[in-house]
Amino acid sequence: MRAFGGMSACHDVPGMNRRPTERFSDRVEHYRRCRPGYPPAFYTEVQALCGLAPHHAVADMGAGTGLSAEPFLRAGHRVIGVEPNWPMAAAGARSLRPWPAFAMLNATAERTGLAAGSVDCIAAGQAFHWFDADSAAREWRRIARPDAWIVLFWNSRRTDSTPFLRAYETFLCEHGTDYRDVAERQASPGDMAVVFSGAPTREAALPNRQVFDWEGLKGRALSSSYLPEAGTPRGQRMLGALATLFDAHADASGNVTFEYDTRIYAGPATPRGRT
Repeated sequence: MRAFGGMSACHDVPGMNRRPTERFSDRVEHYRRCRPGYPPAFYTEVQALCGLAPHHAVADMGAGTGLSAEPFLRAGHRVIGVEPNWPMAAAGARSLRPWPAFAMLNATAERTGLAAGSVDCIAAGQAFHWFDADSAAREWRRIARPDAWIVLFWNSRRTDSTPFLRAYETFLCEHGTDYRDVAERQASPGDMAVVFSGAPTREAALPNRQVFDWEGLKGRALSSSYLPEAGTPRGQRMLGALATLFDAHADASGNVTFEYDTRIYAGPATPRGRT
């Protein structure tokens, strides 16, 4: 199993040490507006990996503001979002209100409240690294139907493919509160093996990108739980440094580009699931 995302040789400013379920309570609107969705080919790739069909019910763990549920809803699935952070869950419920096939539960990936044997696919987008893998694995096997699949996916920001992204990585190292700790949580091979019962998973990677003007870049930074809040002295210094970075790297149209690899890991929810 690969770990992904750039592992930075940087030293964090003493951080907030918040529980994972509380980290994004003050970032909801920035997260909803400025975090990346998933590329157009994402669902087609997932379907090829897992053989999903529209009648399959999907449980979206760590559903947040709804970005990870949208590709499944557009494909015709019934989706149950599971999100422990109440402000994030409320934002997701509002955002996906036009989709009658969506329901949001204010619950955790480890204790979903879903009925046993009730879902065909357990998905987690940009969230699995916050879960307790052992507890989540037990719960997911409980709620999974016999042929259910688990699909874990991340938008992994490239850290060194352009001068701007290299400069942004340095910026995070200098101004992050607990950036290194959060980055190093990504895709632990041991945790992945727990949820996939040690079985080999199927993998895919797709390119993804976001183009930001200044306001967009500022919102993208403020959506990150490892950067200080804007209304604090440290946050104001951080935004000043971000403005300098933007001015140095914006293109002729006044934009900067984030590049990602959308990485997908899939496997049967139980050892006897589909292979």
